[in-house]
This record gives sequence, structure tokens and C-alpha cells, in this order.
Amino acid sequence: MTSLDALPSPHSRPAAGHLGTSALLVDDDGRYLLHLRDANKPIWRPGQWGLLGGGTEPGESPAEGIARELLEETGLTVPDLAPFLVVDTFDVDGALTDRCLVHVATLNRPAHEIPLHEGIQLRWTSIAETAYMTMDPGTTAVLREHRKHPRPRLDGDGVPPTLRVREGGEVRARSIVGAHLVLVRDGAVLLGKRHPDSAFAPSTWHVPAGHREPGESALACMVRETAEETGIVVEADTLSLVHTVDVCNPGSPFPRVQLFFAAARWSGEPRVLEPDRCTEWRWWPLDALPDELVAYTRTALAAMATGSVYTSLGWAE
Repeated sequence: MTSLDALPSPHSRPAAGHLGTSALLVDDDGRYLLHLRDANKPIWRPGQWGLLGGGTEPGESPAEGIARELLEETGLTVPDLAPFLVVDTFDVDGALTDRCLVHVATLNRPAHEIPLHEGIQLRWTSIAETAYMTMDPGTTAVLREHRKHPRPRLDGDGVPPTLRVREGGEVRARSIVGAHLVLVRDGAVLLGKRHPDSAFAPSTWHVPAGHREPGESALACMVRETAEETGIVVEADTLSLVHTVDVCNPGSPFPRVQLFFAAARWSGEPRVLEPDRCTEWRWWPLDALPDELVAYTRTALAAMATGSVYTSLGWAE
């Protein structure tokens, strides 16, 4: 009979390291307990949200490993952990780089009551919220699979299905895309002052901007973000790409491609529609921009004035 420790697969176990083990903890509202890992450390998935867990130690079964990892990381003892999925991760060349047995269980306990001994934060998260988080690709695949098949599906030998995830070069090449609107009227550009509690650039001026949502083009993102933030109406066919800032930020696991669009026409006057994000809108003369201006936005506006269409920031050229 095949055991869970054997974890059959058409691919061999990675030569280095031991089998990984993790816990998919779900509350009665269908939310998942996710763990924000430390950034800027030589660890698996630094700076990303994922499941609690880690590697098994020599001679340790996955069940013993996840019980130990949960106790070490959070002090939790979770009963009724059941095997749910085997996640095989492959690099861009198709080589197996990691294998992890995911266990599933129900847990109903406020995140702030769970002591965290490793990493940055724990939070209960809905599947929809993960679209706006820097997620471990394997965790994202596991959550999607759980939405389709919430109950463990074991074969006759008690072994769960295998989920295959490709990463490596493809993940490293991923970039976050931002859309920015440059509205100029009578020699002045529209800027909004970000809320003092903003995680990014608090109390700093910035053009209307946002990140595109899954399945959304950059143009559609620009139309939506402009309406949501300012009430100004722009049409996609009036937008033209005028500058791109290609940013490599050492504090982020992904580079960012910041697209700046100009609108040939628009209607409406700017209003503060998201006061928790922006406290005011103002037209600033292009030759007298505020000192407190997002750095890459200042770079883009200066480059646009010279006709430049591309700027590279933070990359080792």
C-alpha cells in the first residue's frame, strides 16, 4: 500500500531538502489564515503571503512536521488536520524544485489572538482579497482548488491529488502594472494629496493612479481608477501612452511597470471620492510642482517634458 510519506508522483523528489508540509486553515466564514513571510531574507517566498508550515525534518512524517511547525510558528495545536493536496512546484525548465503536502482543518480564532513567532503577520483572508496581495503562487493555486473541492479527495491508498505549479523564471519575470493619468489644463497638472495613513507615500502628491485588477487591461484600469478617485470621466479611446517608468524597488519582490497616460478629452471636475486615500485634488503648475511629490511621478513628468517615453529606475544597467 502506498503511504502518505511516499507521495507518489511521476517526478522524483527534489535532491536537496526534505518534503514540505503546510496547513490550510479555514474558518466558518470560508476565510483562510494566511501568513506574511519576512522580506529580504534568504527564505522560501520572502515577502509573500502563504500558508503556515515548513520543511519536515529527517525521519519526520508530514503529519508530525506540520504539528511541529504550527506549534513553533504560532503555538497552535490544531486537531483533525487531514491531507488535502500534494503541491509539486517546477521551475521554468520543468524541473521539480519543491514538494509539499498540504493539510486542511477548520479553525475559528481571531488572528490577533494567535501569537506569531515567525514572519510578519497573520490575517483571515477571503479568496477575493488575495487578488490585491503579493501571494505565493502555490498558495494561490491551493486556495482556488479548495474553492472547487473543499473536502479532501483521497485515493484508495489514502493519498490526495497532486497539484502542479510552475514558477522559477516565469515568476521572477512577473511585474506589477500601474496606470497613471496625466491631466494638464492651462499648464497645470492634476495632483492628489495622499492620505497621511497611506501605506505608500503618505501626505505626498501623486497623479490619479492605481493597479489593474485581474482580467483588466491597463486602459480599462485607467478609466475605472479615474472615475473612482476623482469622478472625472475619460474614455479609453481618448487615452494615449506618453511615458513608462520601469521600476526595480529593492523593497518589493516584484518590479513595477508604471504606465502614464494622457487624455485627449475628459469631462467633470475633480472631487475627493476616496477620502481614506486622497485628501484633496489640486491643479499644480508644471513649472512649480510641490516638493512632496512621488519620486517616480516627478521623474516621469520631467522626462515627458523632454519627449522621453521610457525611464528605468533602480535596475543594475
